[in-house]
Amino acid sequence: MLLYRSAAWFAKGLREYTKSGYESASKDFVPDDLEVQVPGRAFMVTGANGGIGRATAMEIAKRGGTVHLVCRDHSRAEGARAEIIKESGNQNIFLHIVDLSVPKSIWTFVENFKQEHTLNVLITVSSGGMLVQKLNTDDLQSERTAFDGTMVYAQNKRQQVVLTERWARAHPAIHFSCMHPGWVDTPGVRLSMPGFHARMGARLRSEAQGADTVLWLALAPAATAQPSGCFFQDRKPAPTHLPLARTSSSPAEEEKLVEILEELARRFK
Repeated sequence: MLLYRSAAWFAKGLREYTKSGYESASKDFVPDDLEVQVPGRAFMVTGANGGIGRATAMEIAKRGGTVHLVCRDHSRAEGARAEIIKESGNQNIFLHIVDLSVPKSIWTFVENFKQEHTLNVLITVSSGGMLVQKLNTDDLQSERTAFDGTMVYAQNKRQQVVLTERWARAHPAIHFSCMHPGWVDTPGVRLSMPGFHARMGARLRSEAQGADTVLWLALAPAATAQPSGCFFQDRKPAPTHLPLARTSSSPAEEEKLVEILEELARRFK
């Protein structure tokens, strides 16, 4: 079944996730959707020192938003902040150094942030890679199977999509969404998937193309007219499962994921 999922996903990707897929989808975009200014609104962007994150932060800054950059590498993050301020002319760019692989540091950061700042939009990007994975809460740390970074990444993105759907139901006053940026030529892809990057070459989307739907969801009034909890691709809700892929999860499996995460949160308070 994994072989079928991978093959079906790759075929879909060649049609939809590439630069040509973006160019085809963009014919249906409403150009004015992103002709907005957002002074007084605060946005948090994780992984903002490079790739899609930096492209997103830059465009929000150009529209007058207050931007909180959450990064791990201090020197790279300072460079990104200086670049964003210089190009946008926006001084309201704040830098936070947080290692997202250390849960305790996340909790400490959140508690301190709440005391000092307000926030309107939190940006966390998912991936269409989750289509090859079914939710699996029995081996979150790859203790029972050999570690495969690509599949662990896809599993993590599946978890994000499941949680987005559940949070949307549990918190109707907040608008939740997640999205796939397509196959994008970023430093992360070049480093973690060099073979894929070399094979795809000029077919990969630019960072700006990858950031387009992120920005649309964060900025465009049209996005809030969509139902909360959806998964988006190129400004449109997209299926969260491949046909015949058997990746749907049961309410019990999803509840188990929530319970695990709640337990982890209690441990690191």
